Amino acid sequence: MTDIKKVNLKEKIIGEMMVDYSNSLDKSFNLAKQFIRITKDGKVDVLQKEKLSGTEQISLYLIGKLYAKEAGFALTDDASNTELMNELGILKGSLLPWIKELRDKKKIKSIKREKLSQHHISINIVEKTLKEIEAKLNKR
Repeated sequence: MTDIKKVNLKEKIIGEMMVDYSNSLDKSFNLAKQFIRITKDGKVDVLQKEKLSGTEQISLYLIGKLYAKEAGFALTDDASNTELMNELGILKGSLLPWIKELRDKKKIKSIKREKLSQHHISINIVEKTLKEIEAKLNKR
């Protein structure tokens, strides 16, 4: 491929295929800050835990990881089982079925990295997830 064709393809990709996920996070920012806080070391505090199901807590934590990475406080936007257990105070016997439920519903994705499962929430469902949680809490 010639240099000119490479440049044209690059411009075409940037112009027609590029997505700026930070805009999606910006759009959901006010909604997200109702439920999560982020520390400078990339940890996520989920607010109102006592009113949320385990799957909702996990979803919010992973949304918080997206914001932590975007802010430069975390290197990755995913979390391991151990991190979720420690940070959310969830026992492994409860965590694993909730992770499976979220994966089965296509709300999170899990990958193996260095023998550990890492969990990630897709940016395209952040707003929907936050709105569902907000609606649930407003019904109370």
